[in-house]
Amino acid sequence: DRIFIIPKELFQNRELIWKLAKNDFKKRYAGSYLGFLWALVQPVVTVVMYWIVFDVVFDTRSQMVASGVEVPYVLFLTAGLVPWFYFSEGITNGTNALLEYSYLVKKVVFKISILPIIKLVAATFIHAFFVGVLLIIAMMYGYMPNLYTLQIFYYSFCLFIFVLALSYTTCAVVVFFRDLSQIISIGLQIGMWATPILWNLDALSPKWIMILKLNPLVYIVNGYRSAIYEKE
Repeated sequence: DRIFIIPKELFQNRELIWKLAKNDFKKRYAGSYLGFLWALVQPVVTVVMYWIVFDVVFDTRSQMVASGVEVPYVLFLTAGLVPWFYFSEGITNGTNALLEYSYLVKKVVFKISILPIIKLVAATFIHAFFVGVLLIIAMMYGYMPNLYTLQIFYYSFCLFIFVLALSYTTCAVVVFFRDLSQIISIGLQIGMWATPILWNLDALSPKWIMILKLNPLVYIVNGYRSAIYEKE
């Protein structure tokens, strides 16, 4: 019965979760002139800067082709960054959920199990937008959506569950060990380079591939790319 306690609480409070997630998303940018557009600006700028540095300045196109990547680098890059942005925002905000909503935690009748998922649902709003941007970029290069593209929903759901599970752990630990937030921040910086986002996994030796595949995000990132242009 304990296995179904949290899923049951989440289902029973689904309407409250939806309302709080929308309020959480809105209040982040309350008072700013551009509002929620600020949530879109930073990731877009990041994609553009990586594309300029690695594709335009250093001309990594020939290296990517040699490693087996035939698609335009900006599409390869965006397909890797979209799930990474979702993971990064979800785990960061989910970790601090109990601290941020401490005034609700103190209420005996409030189900604190819904707090991490509120942050993750709020992050999903941005993720949905960037999936749309990814599809537009793919279509610009001739990769039209088809049946294989529906895999995006599967990999997004897997990423959602993975981040939610991590958030339940980290949000409980950070209450007693505040340094965890800083450790996660450093871990995300290292994790981005340990995940095949800017580079192709197949370019490495089999030994390194086996080690790096211990990272669950390797499967998620490759899954997004497979759904967009590999058609597998």
